[in-house]
Amino acid sequence: GGRPPPINTALVAGAFVMGIGAGVFFDYTANFEPDNVASSEIIDRQTPNSEVCFANGTSAMVFDERIFVSLNPFNVYVSQPEVKPGCVLRRSNWSVLEKRKLLDKAEVQSCRSNMNTFAFVGDLEKAPEISCVYHSEEAENQFMVDPKSAMLGDGVQRKTRDFK
Repeated sequence: GGRPPPINTALVAGAFVMGIGAGVFFDYTANFEPDNVASSEIIDRQTPNSEVCFANGTSAMVFDERIFVSLNPFNVYVSQPEVKPGCVLRRSNWSVLEKRKLLDKAEVQSCRSNMNTFAFVGDLEKAPEISCVYHSEEAENQFMVDPKSAMLGDGVQRKTRDFK
């Protein structure tokens, strides 16, 4: 016959599986280089003024992006996002920014009246970018939601109508 012995087939199949396994292992090992955001620990280490941030808020990834909308004809254009490390302060800890004279009373009042908080990017001792940010209770972590029950984009599967 033209068929190889079963032992040869088993050896080739075993070598193939071992090769795939080794490739997956070496390709997906954890990389903790500063340019690879692989965990919240990496984000925490890159946060500006980390000691101030951890005492008064939480580290965050900040996505700066621009969206351009033309009306005639209607088109939407999106710029490449720029990802930066940042910090979101708890509402009770704004005094950190006020003491450094980074906010004035009007900014504080405007942000407070809308039940928002402040976040910043950059070193507080230099020229930080400070923003009044809204905390969305509606936001979900899609990694925590069962992906099998999610529909594209909304994170929750709605009841479907029965079209009989």
